[in-house]
Amino acid sequence: MTISNKIKSQNTLVTGNFWRVLKHNKAAMIGVFVLILFFGAAIFADRIAPYDPLKTSNETFQSPSPKFLFGTDDLGRDIFSGVIHGAQTSILIGVSVALLSGLIGVFVGAIAGYAGGVWDDFLMRLTELFLIPPQFFLALVIAALFGSTLFNLILILTITSWTTMARLVRAEVLSLKERSFVEASKAMGASPTRILFHEILPNAFPLIITKMILMVGGVILLEAGLEFVGLGDASHISWGYMLHNGQHFIRDGWMDNRLSESRPCRARAGFERRRRRTKLRA
Repeated sequence: MTISNKIKSQNTLVTGNFWRVLKHNKAAMIGVFVLILFFGAAIFADRIAPYDPLKTSNETFQSPSPKFLFGTDDLGRDIFSGVIHGAQTSILIGVSVALLSGLIGVFVGAIAGYAGGVWDDFLMRLTELFLIPPQFFLALVIAALFGSTLFNLILILTITSWTTMARLVRAEVLSLKERSFVEASKAMGASPTRILFHEILPNAFPLIITKMILMVGGVILLEAGLEFVGLGDASHISWGYMLHNGQHFIRDGWMDNRLSESRPCRARAGFERRRRRTKLRA
């Protein structure tokens, strides 16, 4: 048997074991189902939503019915269509921020953990500088000062979300660089860059992916919080935007609030269960 065939057989065995274990993990399967549901709604929003989410009508504060599945708001807009289209913006922000802040955190944490010394001290003090103020209030201040367009929201949340990834990766790199396979690479004359990117980070990859998945749900809730207090992009409908509009009519249109506020929490729960699935795989 050739080396390539051995690698293929090992990958097939690992994949088979993974799916076999996954099938018996109910929480992971529920998480997968929730994620498929929300991502499917975001991708096919134009086909699923029966109405334009921004189109107003005279049918205000309608209760849920076959015509309006989730009812209507104070301007007669269909809440179900708003929830479906809002998934596009909220998930786009969550995934974008998780990827961007994850890359920044991995870079900072990897350099700090492997280089050590002055670089470690400088990068960790910089990280702690962003960790001192509460994340939500730091994002709140930046959004109030520089505006809250969709691009600015992604940028603001990225700036305030990379720190935990950096500390996590640093700790993992500090542990991995003392392992025997790293010492063997050094003995063979491998450069520090090759050791870091070809030996250490690939072994930290499961931890990084797990953290990124968890970050998506947290970012969606953070974005919803900023939108709720009015620091959002009114030109893009999102779950937070719907919460912001519904808070003024909590007595007259309580259904608007209940159906809107449940979406970010359910999405967070789905990403949490997906994180457990990835941890299981690792």
